[in-house]
Amino acid sequence: MLKILKTKLNILIIILFCTSISNADLLEPNESILPSEVVKIQLAGLQKNDLNFKDSGIEQTWNFAHPNNKKVTGPLPNFKRMLKGDSYQMMIDHLSHTITKLGSSDNWAQFEVIILDKNKIYHKFNWQVEKYIEDGALKDCWLTTMVSNPIPLGSSI
Repeated sequence: MLKILKTKLNILIIILFCTSISNADLLEPNESILPSEVVKIQLAGLQKNDLNFKDSGIEQTWNFAHPNNKKVTGPLPNFKRMLKGDSYQMMIDHLSHTITKLGSSDNWAQFEVIILDKNKIYHKFNWQVEKYIEDGALKDCWLTTMVSNPIPLGSSI
């Protein structure tokens, strides 16, 4: 019995170690990442959601969410449920996306994002990022403050 427990503990340690290595592969916000790059990083993660580990794309997106946005969505498990829910699930493992800049200033930028989901249906979103102005590790980093509800645009067929 003790030998079985030790084996299970060793397996758990290996799993946790591998997960922590994979989490290190995710990009973190820094002041050199431009507003459009923030959107590209998030969409690329969502497009290949399980590439590095399960839900790595959602976690990548979470890394670039503004703290005020995180307060609204709740902790990461809530954010994962929200993205996998009816309103945003089309972002997960989507086939392609386009990003068009709609406007910007020194502290904000807004983009139109069109996603072709895995069912070959197009969806449009307004995506806004803002420069974090408070002191701390995120100062002067561009972070997502808002993603609109999707607007279905129809099938690609």
